[in-house]
Amino acid sequence: MRTWSVVLDSTAETEELGSLLGQEVRRPATIWLCGELGAGKTCLTRGLARGLEVAEDEPVTSPSYTLMNHYHGRLELYHFDLYRLGQVEDLDDLGFDEHLHGNGVTVVEWADRFPERVGGGLRIDMVHHEIDRRAARLQALDEQGVELLRRLVRRWQERGTEA
Repeated sequence: MRTWSVVLDSTAETEELGSLLGQEVRRPATIWLCGELGAGKTCLTRGLARGLEVAEDEPVTSPSYTLMNHYHGRLELYHFDLYRLGQVEDLDDLGFDEHLHGNGVTVVEWADRFPERVGGGLRIDMVHHEIDRRAARLQALDEQGVELLRRLVRRWQERGTEA
């Protein structure tokens, strides 16, 4: 499976999808997030952080002004926001490549601003439909992404049947 789409009916479902994704990440990975303002990118990342066992009392916020937030969990989480960057060279000043190829999970919001830098992993395009309703299209960009997406879809489909 290379692509999968899902409609998320609430912010709670968006966080739940992120949490399940975080639980399924078993080794360093990259998640590329695309979508307009308010599409749910940070909400999904907050869930991902909880799935990676980042402490519940650790606020997970958009790094719009800091450009990168670092969280400690089962795997390190590096959360980038490229919205305010003007040119691709600015990524070098952030140590982007070191984190991208490091030992943690790298989440990149606004990845579509610099498409030439998007590599392997999982790309998630989010579209805001109504107040809390979003659609997400997930695309595996390499074999690791295919495996991660397969496990995530299985968990998502099974979540209503768990006792």
